[in-house]
Amino acid sequence: MNRPKDSFLILDFGSQYTQLIARRIRELCVYSEIHPYHYDLSEIKAWTPKGIILSGGPASVLSDKAYKIDPQIFELGIPILGICYGMQLTCQMLGGEVEKADKREFGKAQIEVLDDSDLFQGLGSATRGSTTQGSPTQGLTVWMSHGDRIKKLPKNFIPIARSSNSPIAACKNKDASIFALQFHPEVIHTPRGKDILSNFIFKICKASPSWTMKSFIEHSAEKIKKQVGKNHVILGLSGGVDSSVTAFLLHKAIGTQLTLIFINNGLLRLNEEQKVIGLFQNQKHMNLKYVDASQKFLTELKGITDPEQKRKIIGRVFIEVFEEEAKKIPNAKFLAQGTLYPDVIESVSFDGGPSVTIKSHHNVGGLPPHMNLELIEPLRELFKDEVRLLGKELGMEEEFIYRQPFPGPGLAVRILGEITPERLDLLRKADSVVINEIKKAGWYRKVWQSFAVLLPIKTVGVMGDERTYENVVALRAVKSEDGMTADWVELPYDLLAQISSRIINEVSGVNRVVYDISSKPPSTIEWE
Repeated sequence: MNRPKDSFLILDFGSQYTQLIARRIRELCVYSEIHPYHYDLSEIKAWTPKGIILSGGPASVLSDKAYKIDPQIFELGIPILGICYGMQLTCQMLGGEVEKADKREFGKAQIEVLDDSDLFQGLGSATRGSTTQGSPTQGLTVWMSHGDRIKKLPKNFIPIARSSNSPIAACKNKDASIFALQFHPEVIHTPRGKDILSNFIFKICKASPSWTMKSFIEHSAEKIKKQVGKNHVILGLSGGVDSSVTAFLLHKAIGTQLTLIFINNGLLRLNEEQKVIGLFQNQKHMNLKYVDASQKFLTELKGITDPEQKRKIIGRVFIEVFEEEAKKIPNAKFLAQGTLYPDVIESVSFDGGPSVTIKSHHNVGGLPPHMNLELIEPLRELFKDEVRLLGKELGMEEEFIYRQPFPGPGLAVRILGEITPERLDLLRKADSVVINEIKKAGWYRKVWQSFAVLLPIKTVGVMGDERTYENVVALRAVKSEDGMTADWVELPYDLLAQISSRIINEVSGVNRVVYDISSKPPSTIEWE
């Protein structure tokens, strides 16, 4: 691929923080990519990144099965920064010694800077010339997570920071081309971590901040035009952030050579189809093919209660409908998808091992190969926050840019039990109340997702002095950075009360509202 001139390679050893390294570098307007630790040396030589970062990882370099990199990487003349496992591996492979620490160091720690001439420049005065062990009285707060530590540095290496538990909390070679940290600068628990990475990127590697959304648009548009030529591109539009931004970017690049296929599966939110048609067709004048296949989906889902079966049916019917509509578009040679960088990273295990499927995902990517379409994924280099920035740069309305994630199977996975038109209508109205009140209270952009779930039970209630036996709606609001883990949100009691009151009073058939206070894991964000 054509990368920006100043870009960074991150070699992954399985750390839960590896994606954060890439995100912090991107935040400094510098491009970075994550690859498994065994990334081919010839690829690195052909790329010639401005710098290489070795991530942390759960393994120990003292293990017989420790992950190693090609030793020639240290001879390429490219600055290297090892983090945690990356530090221990660097020292071990270059002739130093690693030992099991007497005490595992996990959580916040104070380090004393011994050399502030490069990596720690501008981060406080160093205790120059002092290498004796002891408890530092003042220093930088950092986040530690390790059970091994450096016993002996490689030849020509010097310590540049220490902690009470790690005599060598950071080090460098005397050429100032290889650096290593025992702590994690990429996490928010290391307050000056971004400054440390900035010093490595700009002062040591001499990179320039050239990664912006404006430059990305220019680069991508040219690439798309060259790839597509005079052919046609089709995109399955969901109305979510990823597919919407993809549509805007493609439309800017190739205009009328793009056709959007928007399939109403009958499982959309209240007035969703009007909003999507209004923006893409009426306002932006894009080629939009609206297909109302709701009856087909609901017929296939009749009587189905198993969540995985629901997902598979929805995925299969979607493919059937999409394929049928795609055949009607002349000269269609390309299929566009809103694949993001985390999807790309997670599809390649750092150690080549298998991953477990928690639940199947419904995506256009499941289209059968006989459709004979080439794939275009213009967002595959971006994180979610970058996609939103791209949407703003492209002039997309904020309502679409900051939309909360919505599952591919739609309301089907928010209705526990059988899906019927009546139950869908009830949930749509309840969910609309939730979103309306969350927005009104200023919480919509503070949470990752907020929505209503229709439970497969009824409870006794009293309304107007009469006994009722009606449905229960659960509220779900979670905070998350990437959807991989999530915590429930402590919404204000008065907001919860307002949502509950409105649903019970305005949505016929509901007499009880409950709030889900479980986190992921062990629960998932969606109920099915």
